Amino acid sequence: MQLTMTLSNMVALSGAMLVLAAMPSSSVLIVVSRSTSSGFIHGFMTALGIVVGDIVFVLIAILGLSLLAESMAGMFILVKYLGGAYLVWMGIGLLRMAPGKLQPEKSHSASVMSSFMSGLLFSLADQKAILFYLGFFPAFIDLEALSMMDTVVIILITLVTVGGVKLAYAFFADSTASLFSERSKRVLNLVSGSL
Repeated sequence: MQLTMTLSNMVALSGAMLVLAAMPSSSVLIVVSRSTSSGFIHGFMTALGIVVGDIVFVLIAILGLSLLAESMAGMFILVKYLGGAYLVWMGIGLLRMAPGKLQPEKSHSASVMSSFMSGLLFSLADQKAILFYLGFFPAFIDLEALSMMDTVVIILITLVTVGGVKLAYAFFADSTASLFSERSKRVLNLVSGSL
C-alpha cells in the first residue's frame, strides 16, 4: 500500500474542497437551520449525514463506478425520490413550525437520527455529485494510479474539510441562535423549508 499522491496534491485538494464546502449552499442552509431551530447536536448530525453522503459519492467516483451508477439508475432514482419525499416532509414541518417553537429542544435519539438521515438523504439525492467528483478529482489526482492508501487520504480530506466547515456552520449557528429574532428564525425556516 503505497501513497502516490504528493503533499502538494493533498494541500491543493484540501484547499479546493475547503473553499467549495464553505460556499453558501443548500447544504449549509440545512445545517444552519437545524442548528438554530433544534440545537448544535442536530446541526452536527445533519452535517455528519451530509459528509457520509459525500464520502459515498467520493468512493463511487474514485472506484470508477459511474458505469455501475448508470446500470443501477433505477436504484438511484428510487433513493432520489425517497430522499426528495423525506425532504418535502421535513420542509413542510419547517414551514408549519411556529416561531415560538424555534427554541432548541432537548435531544432524543429519534430526532437526532432524523437530523442525520436528513443530511444523508439530502446529500444522496444529489446525483450530480458523482459527476462533480468525477470531473473534480482528475485536476488533483491521477485516478488510474490511485492506491488504497490514496483513497483513505482522500476520504480523510473530505471528512476534515467538508465535515469541518459544516461543523463550524453548525457551531456558529447554534452559538448565535439567541441573537436571531423570532422573525429572522421564522424567515430562515421558511427559506429552508421552501428549499
